[in-house]
Amino acid sequence: MKTDLSKILSIAGWHGLYRYLAQSRGGAIVESLSDGKRTVAAASNRITSLEDISIYTSKGETKLREVLLKLKEVLGDKDAPTSKSDPEELKSLFAKALPDYDETRFYVSHMKKVVDWYNEIKERASFDFIDPDEEKEAEGEAEA
Repeated sequence: MKTDLSKILSIAGWHGLYRYLAQSRGGAIVESLSDGKRTVAAASNRITSLEDISIYTSKGETKLREVLLKLKEVLGDKDAPTSKSDPEELKSLFAKALPDYDETRFYVSHMKKVVDWYNEIKERASFDFIDPDEEKEAEGEAEA
């Protein structure tokens, strides 16, 4: 099954990733990827879709989707190091997967989030992502 990164959410202050289910009066109804529990994320929470996240590089920005796929190429079937791993190990991993990442704006704290997200997607979703450009083209053809 394909993973739609536009419906996978990171919520500031909450651990893990969440799947968007529906809009509610006060925010969004979400489901934890880790345990399947549903809850309401208030509109005041900082909610970010993984589709909207990019990593700074020397040439601009690289979408998180591409970074996750590059990490998968480097790691193969292995898990990424955990967020508790040595910072040098994380830097080394990202140097292999994304050699031109901007060291002045992409910090170890960001790397920790990305490897945690990578491991959670690997375990509970898939790296077969829905391409938003292909989806828009299909919608355009259906309307024509």
